[in-house]
Amino acid sequence: MGAQDVNSDPPGSMTAVRRWRPFNSIKFFVVCHSLLQLAQLLVSAYMKSSISTIERRYGLSSQKSGLLAAFNEVGNTALVIFVSFFGSRVHRPRFIGGGALLACLASLLIAMPHFLSGQYHYTAQYLSSGDNSSGLCQSSALTNSSTQEGLSCQKQESPSQQLVYPLLLLGQLLLGIGAVPIQPFGISYIDDYASQKNSPLYLGILLAVTSFAPVVGFVTGSLMLRFFVDFDKLPKAQIRLEHTDLRWVGAWWLGFLVASCFLFLTALPYMFFPREMPKERDAADVESRLDRKQQTDSVQELSLLQFLKSFPRVALRTLQSPIYLLVVLAQVNLAALLSGLATFMAKFIEKQFSRTVPFSTMMMGGVGIPLAVLGIVLGGALMRRFNLSVGGATKLCTAAILLCMFSFVPMLLIGCPTQRVAGIFPKGPLPCSSGCDCPDEAFNPVCGSDRVEFLSPCSAGCMSVEIHDNRITNYTECRCVNGSSWARPGTCGSSCGHLLWPFVVLLGLTSFIAAFSKTPSYMLILRTVDPKDKSFAVGVQYMLFRVLAFLPGPVLYGAVIDTTCILWGKKCGKQTSCHYYDLDTFRHRFLGLMVVFICGALLCFLLTVLVLRRKAGTYQLPSETKGGYELVGGQNAQEKKSDKVKT
Repeated sequence: MGAQDVNSDPPGSMTAVRRWRPFNSIKFFVVCHSLLQLAQLLVSAYMKSSISTIERRYGLSSQKSGLLAAFNEVGNTALVIFVSFFGSRVHRPRFIGGGALLACLASLLIAMPHFLSGQYHYTAQYLSSGDNSSGLCQSSALTNSSTQEGLSCQKQESPSQQLVYPLLLLGQLLLGIGAVPIQPFGISYIDDYASQKNSPLYLGILLAVTSFAPVVGFVTGSLMLRFFVDFDKLPKAQIRLEHTDLRWVGAWWLGFLVASCFLFLTALPYMFFPREMPKERDAADVESRLDRKQQTDSVQELSLLQFLKSFPRVALRTLQSPIYLLVVLAQVNLAALLSGLATFMAKFIEKQFSRTVPFSTMMMGGVGIPLAVLGIVLGGALMRRFNLSVGGATKLCTAAILLCMFSFVPMLLIGCPTQRVAGIFPKGPLPCSSGCDCPDEAFNPVCGSDRVEFLSPCSAGCMSVEIHDNRITNYTECRCVNGSSWARPGTCGSSCGHLLWPFVVLLGLTSFIAAFSKTPSYMLILRTVDPKDKSFAVGVQYMLFRVLAFLPGPVLYGAVIDTTCILWGKKCGKQTSCHYYDLDTFRHRFLGLMVVFICGALLCFLLTVLVLRRKAGTYQLPSETKGGYELVGGQNAQEKKSDKVKT
């Protein structure tokens, strides 16, 4: 009764101010939930921004890293179906808090391999007596590199090293499970206890805050990857790699520690919110509250077994709507496009234009994602401004995807050719360094004065080195380098860096245009299913996203990228991550796969237009109602009723 008295006081009275308790306020819940979803989505975005670094650090193929990036969807997909059943039966705030704490634990678990695997080892640049860690051309009589490799391989075969990939997968699995109750329970809780007038505002605030979570994740990734991976284990003087070095690995683990702290702090308030709180006062809510209570009571009458038995029947009924099915398939194609952009586009920019990992990550987080968010907002604004019918919304989606195709296809032509790497591209022997006894696993790229790249100073036949301020400036007396016979440390890079900005402009434009279809296609789903199946239809939609796009998408993109590798790394006789790609093939296959998904979405929307033309009317939201759905056209009311979409 005390909670009821709080609402009975005038809003501006001293009694209301004195008795106001934040955990009985839906406004405070909205603030907490916005911060929690920001923290939870930040972890997912940060994983995608760091995936190429994790791949390099632990010698993973792109297919394996794609599986890792998508593995959080496994736990999420397996359990999300139960959310609609348990939604009104449990203490939702505590379930949300429990899920957040599980996500916090998962984030810590993902960072754990850094502390178990020891220091990051790479082919050394610096002279060391008695071995060939300098990478210079030496005869076999002067080296004992096999002994050094043996010691390193013993560390690589340790049990802690073998647990790295399983730990990362387990962390991603738990992260997906922890995310299951956060969004559905939070949105339903807000809708239950916010007034009908304020509910859209609160949900809009929630959407606006969480829309920028991927931006925060990618920008955080760009900042964290500027630190060397082992800055906590080595003094600064011993960190000698530069960001531009192909062997550079950033502090990928640091962001997960920061995110876990953020998750922990945002999870705590949920332990104090009540199961039910006083509803905001609004006269218009009386009828809707009674309706919601009747719907909730009918759901609670179902047992879990009855719910599971009814699931296939309701799913089949929903999928029998041709418009719903086509629109969902179009969205699945766009989701598959998104999964490739979010997971591997930063790596594509890094390799294609010879940019650093932090810079490439910043391009995705600072350009592509914000423009996509802007496109979603403007797409919704157009729907409201012109009060588009279902037919109009479908045409808007079709036009957006068609324009997306025109802006994306030119990207296939913008890129750099593969740099010339002696002995690798083009493939062939290097007789000039055959007597140097170069280690097979050495990877310490140098750029010759003739702009030809070599895997190491040894493969370039370099006999001596120039050091200034404890840093190598040049390798000299290089047998395989034409002309002045010297080479500098690092890759030669691409000669077409000027093409990066046209590519980024087209990438941002494509993201902006494609996102226009997000809100109209979502409204198509809400307007063309039976009102009693509306929530279920949205749930099926997101389940199909995960099963058909977000789960297989990154793995498929990773497998395609692996087919373009021309030199795989080796460590202890085992294959690691790719060192060099055929850049033309990389570009054509990676972006070409995205074109396939854009064509798939365009085809589905075109078929939706054809299906709607067979209908006598078009679907439209009545201007004076919030949830009603009817057909409008040249028919009378009875004909409209008979022509409704039956699901």
